[in-house]
Amino acid sequence: MSDFISPDDTRYDERARALVRIGREAIAVADDEKLDAYFADDFVFHGPDGDMTYAQLRSFFAAMRAAFEGFACERRTITGEGEYIGVRTCMSGRFTAPFEASPVGTIAPTGRPMRLELINVFRYDEDGRLAEEWVQYDNVGFLRQLGVDLTEGRRPRSTP
Repeated sequence: MSDFISPDDTRYDERARALVRIGREAIAVADDEKLDAYFADDFVFHGPDGDMTYAQLRSFFAAMRAAFEGFACERRTITGEGEYIGVRTCMSGRFTAPFEASPVGTIAPTGRPMRLELINVFRYDEDGRLAEEWVQYDNVGFLRQLGVDLTEGRRPRSTP
């Protein structure tokens, strides 16, 4: 049995199932039309490296897909109240191409698997579109997975 929530799991309301679907169908794979319909025009992302607009976040998703073969965006836990949904998200893939969206600049691929665990809080507007998101994740741990030795600057660790 998978740890991930299915978009067909009726234990969750339609808003939560739509969040699962958007991760699979428009973040893990490129579908800007679905993303455009899901995100509010004035969407704001609040993350560990600062705020981003929807256009900037969409570019980040594209950089993740480009760098991580088999890129996936799955939801593990969802809880909601009113206009808010809290989620445990897992992004994963194999690091096979340069990652250009890191906070330390472009990182060369290592061929290793990557798994990024996130805690998200989403806020939806009165039209049901995603208006705001707060995200926390271990940026240092993520960079180490990508081969960045933070004690030595941006030089990647050697692969075995």
